[in-house]
Amino acid sequence: MPERRKLIAGNWKMNGLRAAGLELAKDLAGRLDAAGSVKFDMLVCPPATLVHSVAEAVAGTPLAVGGQDCHVAKSGAHTGDISAAMLADSGSTHVIVGHSERRQNHGEDDALVSAKASAAHQAGLVAIVCVGETLEQREAGKALDVVGTQVAGSIPAGATAANTVIAYEPVWAIGTGKTPTAADVAEVHAHIRKAIDGRIENPGQARILYGGSVKPSNAAELLSVDNVDGALVGGASLAADDFWGIAETCR
Repeated sequence: MPERRKLIAGNWKMNGLRAAGLELAKDLAGRLDAAGSVKFDMLVCPPATLVHSVAEAVAGTPLAVGGQDCHVAKSGAHTGDISAAMLADSGSTHVIVGHSERRQNHGEDDALVSAKASAAHQAGLVAIVCVGETLEQREAGKALDVVGTQVAGSIPAGATAANTVIAYEPVWAIGTGKTPTAADVAEVHAHIRKAIDGRIENPGQARILYGGSVKPSNAAELLSVDNVDGALVGGASLAADDFWGIAETCR
């Protein structure tokens, strides 16, 4: 079986005005060009206001651009929302769906996440489907059950290793500076690998990312864990040196 290529994805969340966003994206694209052949793919997911300008700025480089969320519909009376087709039209190749901040702050459940992932596929985008347990759920010994249920409910029909990436983000580790042990990560990623069998075409080639306080100082350890095929990075993706430092651990 071919080795799964690492994916280093940056989720900028609600951060970045045009000048700073373009500077960051161009910096990363320049580093990728200068590095030549690397063993990872790199993706940045800026706010929707910056997707088009960032995509234009890095066109022709290996740096990919994605969105942070999408609506299930292609168009319609959905004030403030953005469709997967709009993201694709703006230059996106990927979109994050089901991030814990969407699940918690906007009440999104597995069925809605699945519908969003399906909409992403229909628009030709790769859906990065996020799953992860809360601290309360982990301490209650329910982490694997919670994550398994989310995987089962959030992956739509027609998902393949080419159009779907899974991102495991323990909710309690996002932005807190806390990270699970390598053994904890290995256990959950192995569980996800089994859970996607029968739900994703060619599951052995599907990439499973780890996210949650990933930084240059812990990236090498986390990215060397079995079934960890890259990282979904939050805060550290806003600093070129930090984000590049994480990616470089894959070289």
